[in-house]
Amino acid sequence: MAALTTTTGAQHAAILGVGAYRPLRVVPNSDVVDAIDSSDEWIQQRSGIKTRRWAGPDESVQMMSVEASRIAIERAGLEPGQIDCVVVATVSHLLQTPAVATAIAHELGTDAAAFDISAACSGFCHGIALASDIVRAGTSRYVLVVGVERLTDILDLTDRGTAFIFADGAGAAVVGPSETAGIGPVVWGSDGEQFDLIRQREDWRDVVGSPEKPGSGVMPHLTMQGNPVFRWASFAMAKIGQQALDAAGVTLDDLDVFVPHQANMRIIDAMARSMKLPPTVRIARDVADQGNTSAASVPLALDRMMAEGEARSGDTALLIAFGAGLSYAAQVVTVP
Repeated sequence: MAALTTTTGAQHAAILGVGAYRPLRVVPNSDVVDAIDSSDEWIQQRSGIKTRRWAGPDESVQMMSVEASRIAIERAGLEPGQIDCVVVATVSHLLQTPAVATAIAHELGTDAAAFDISAACSGFCHGIALASDIVRAGTSRYVLVVGVERLTDILDLTDRGTAFIFADGAGAAVVGPSETAGIGPVVWGSDGEQFDLIRQREDWRDVVGSPEKPGSGVMPHLTMQGNPVFRWASFAMAKIGQQALDAAGVTLDDLDVFVPHQANMRIIDAMARSMKLPPTVRIARDVADQGNTSAASVPLALDRMMAEGEARSGDTALLIAFGAGLSYAAQVVTVP
């Protein structure tokens, strides 16, 4: 048996730069209420959302990803050609294959390894975990992680449970070697018993049809059972957050910033209460103006906190996300 040579990477990995792209169109609650027989007051009470961003015809998954990535790469002090792996978390790239990551890598100007992952709203946190392991294993030196969604392509604007929630956007982060630990161990998993709580409503075969059964010709749409998701996320995710703190050797008193998935303001508040976060911890509330952007929500929220001075370089931040599946992931990171 031949002796194999293996790679050795950096002892530690960290997020080196973050970037974001928000679609130009701002959609107030007044634009969505008629189709779902609702009101601005009802939407704000239920979700905390006042406006959301919806992509225009030219703001594709690829375009938004590239714009966010260019900012993240520049902030990391790198050139695009130094990126040697691209991981894209998305559920709204509508081609089954090839991965949109390959097109993003090409447009950026790198021939990096490139692949997509599908973990819904927790996809970005999954990507950060993968990137950290890739860098520390020596498989790649600089990994670009993108969370991007154009959920309006699969949104039923007449669905009272989802039409006012979901939105579009992209966030990106560059992960690379570090002299000190900048990304803690991931705590991740899934609760497949809750598979149906958030899902694509129609099978693609129902859309396309067959000689035996004509298809509907209507795009599949997202559907969600809001109340069960709220109950599950508000309390189950608090436990996952504490486990991530414990895994990183961090206490609540050490925590500066909390960046949860921007699903719903009520869920964010319930998680903070369940975790007993000290009042000194600054909490991301990007959902109020951005809406729920699934895999893009955590990097978009972190980018906004950094831009507004709520998250400062060197701060200790807890990232946590959950979504369809039900999949979840959380880790403690150092703000770049």
